[in-house]
Amino acid sequence: MADSVMTQGGSILDADAPVAKESEVDALKRRLHKHLRHSLGKGAVGSTALDWYMALALSTRDLMVETWMDSTHRAYANDAKRVYYLSMEFLVGRSLTANLLATGSLGLARQTLTDMGLDFDAILDQEPEAALGNGGLGRLAACLMESMTTLGIPAYGYGIYYDYGMFSQYIDGGQQVEMPERWLRHGNVWAFDRSDVTLPVRFYGRTEDALDVRNHKVRRWLDGEEVFAEAHDLLVAGHGCWTVNSIRLWSAQASREFDLRRFNQGDYINAVAEQSFSESLSHVLYPDDSTSMGKELRLKQEYFFVAASLADIVRRFRSIHDDFTKFPQKVAIQLNDTHPALAVPELMRILIDAHGIGWDEAWSICNGTFSYTNHTLLPEALETWPVGLIGHMLPRHMEIIYEINHHFLEGVRHRATQPDDTRVGRLSMIDEAGERRVRMSHLAFVASHRVNGVAALHTDLMRAGIFGDLHREFPDRIVNKTNGITPRRWLQAANRPLTALITRHLGDRFVAHLDDLRGLVPLAEDAAFREEFRAVKRTNKEALCRYVDARLGVELDPNSLFDVQVKRIHEYKRQLLNVMHVITLYNRIREGRADDQPPRTVLLAGKAAPGYHMAKLIIRLIHDVARVINADPLVGERLRLVFVPDYNVSVAERIMPAADLSEQISTAGTEASGTGNMKLALNGALTIGTRDGANVEIGEEVGEENIFFFGLTADKAEVLRTKGGHDPWQYYTGDPELHMVLDMIGQGAFSPAEPDRYRAIVDTLTRHGDYYLLLADYADYIACQERVGLAYRDDEAWSRKAILNVARMGRFSSDVTVSEYAREIWRVPVRDDPAGM
Repeated sequence: MADSVMTQGGSILDADAPVAKESEVDALKRRLHKHLRHSLGKGAVGSTALDWYMALALSTRDLMVETWMDSTHRAYANDAKRVYYLSMEFLVGRSLTANLLATGSLGLARQTLTDMGLDFDAILDQEPEAALGNGGLGRLAACLMESMTTLGIPAYGYGIYYDYGMFSQYIDGGQQVEMPERWLRHGNVWAFDRSDVTLPVRFYGRTEDALDVRNHKVRRWLDGEEVFAEAHDLLVAGHGCWTVNSIRLWSAQASREFDLRRFNQGDYINAVAEQSFSESLSHVLYPDDSTSMGKELRLKQEYFFVAASLADIVRRFRSIHDDFTKFPQKVAIQLNDTHPALAVPELMRILIDAHGIGWDEAWSICNGTFSYTNHTLLPEALETWPVGLIGHMLPRHMEIIYEINHHFLEGVRHRATQPDDTRVGRLSMIDEAGERRVRMSHLAFVASHRVNGVAALHTDLMRAGIFGDLHREFPDRIVNKTNGITPRRWLQAANRPLTALITRHLGDRFVAHLDDLRGLVPLAEDAAFREEFRAVKRTNKEALCRYVDARLGVELDPNSLFDVQVKRIHEYKRQLLNVMHVITLYNRIREGRADDQPPRTVLLAGKAAPGYHMAKLIIRLIHDVARVINADPLVGERLRLVFVPDYNVSVAERIMPAADLSEQISTAGTEASGTGNMKLALNGALTIGTRDGANVEIGEEVGEENIFFFGLTADKAEVLRTKGGHDPWQYYTGDPELHMVLDMIGQGAFSPAEPDRYRAIVDTLTRHGDYYLLLADYADYIACQERVGLAYRDDEAWSRKAILNVARMGRFSSDVTVSEYAREIWRVPVRDDPAGM
């Protein structure tokens, strides 16, 4: 039975969980003291909360290691096909609570540490946020890895063991300041450092023809520089801990650590310069690529982890098999976006250059092995690299890419009914316009036997848009695999009160069979259950209020509508449209025109890329608007605007259970899928959104009457943008409320000391085309928000809608997503009953 919860003194306790036996408590106490003494060199007296966290984490890891070993041995013994998930990001968040739940130890751990007079929640808070990702791409990778493990799939993640992650976000004077994210300063208890697994990775050099031992002509990659990739295995436990997999992360180590000659000459800095430069490969997630040095480092990162991962995969295959024709039968490699696309020429290089396999056979092996997930519809976001840069850094790979492209285009010409050089140019992996660049998405697409979108709408738009020409060449290649989220993280761990409520009424099977939540549908009509549901939401809102007050010194009203938009700050995600609504509501309150609207607390969170000026300007605007509104006595408690800094998984786990309204307002046709929309709906928030990404499918599942849609559809947005029918100036001059909002922003109402501070924002909307169509959607968005406010005033109706949102989210479990990947792309079996029941 899953742990149940109650609140006491602001802490969530597992009060209704079966009380652990005294022998179990004593055994855990002994393990804790053993690790405290023998692993940390500490005694109980004087040990800090961090020390107790480490002891508890090590004790929990002990429970996982045996299963991990068994899982690995079972995969080898069965000669099972393995899935290798290559991703630049794995946004795993904190692991202790998740692993306690997986091993069934959460209640025992809480009881034991409480008996010892320790603050269990304070100990959980000692765990640093794993800085291995940035946003939805990395969080999806983490969810899918957890579900693969839950479903018993022998799976390995591969990525980079970043020292610092992207950055910690600090707000100074309303402006984002980036600080180093030193998450590894106390080490990482969940990872095993594998200094014995160190693989060479080469860069630069030259190529030449040579003859092999059979007197066959071969191509050799010679000279250059070498860096070593050192392995670190991060444990991933599935539900019930029936299987434990791992994510192998690579850190960079110099091939030569120290130049003794220079040191002896007194040149101490340059004596270690090569080591420092080599190891910078794994220092930071996504180094700034606005400079040539930054671009080179980022490309190096991509090849570094790909080369090490492919060498490891081939080594594992070769430990059992000699015949490479079996490679696709035993190996499935999923490319998570185009960052790992260099895996394609790297595998071709290994097969052809290292193992003497002919081109056609090598290409067949590659095509049977690779599959590729696309995550963007924005043409400018599709990764490309200068031919010259790849040719300089990876000369053999550039040759292979040219050869792949040549064979592909020859096939295109052969299949064409009439010559069409324009179409051939669009299909080519080399973009010849301006500086010649390699289209990494084309390379990944052509090399893969399946290419998937991550929402039904996104997949349709891929076929018609960015991959239209490629789709016509390979009409069966593009498939849809709508994203999913793991309910173990985003319900069971993040929302203990709601989990307890559901468990009391349905049992706990839903944690591994999320569609069982449909048992809540009849309970939505039960007044007593609706009251319990509202009490849970109130508990979560009060917890968030305490967190915001402690962190920001801002008091929030838990009775108000919690209106939440938490995601990366980007123009297409339209946080600015949200702010425009806040200003509109502010004006209406001051004018006495919003008396029918409930009090509203608008919470935003998210990071802007360091070089993204407009996104950082939007963050500053949010803070300036909040400063004015939150201090206005005419508004009082009617409206609050809050920006929660340094958004990450742990912050999301605090905000999402408390949310009433989920803002998913990207311009239709720009968001591939989204997973925040799923997490918020699963936690009982109603969605206000455009018909974009997975919003469409969420609406189909929960019912159009239980979601708030507004705005242009993707088709209409594209027509408006491309057919010359969009004149943002007409919206500005034709709507008095919109006119007033933009004038307030552009003329200094929120920045009186610098009236022109936000002129660039207004000009982007009114004079420079408003590419993301904020003004076109403004009036419908404002009207929709009015409907939201009126609906929220009806407690019973709102609760019914919220319960139905939770009840109908089973389709969006990452277990469902992974099952579809396994059946239709990877061709691997899954465990029949992930709950082990």
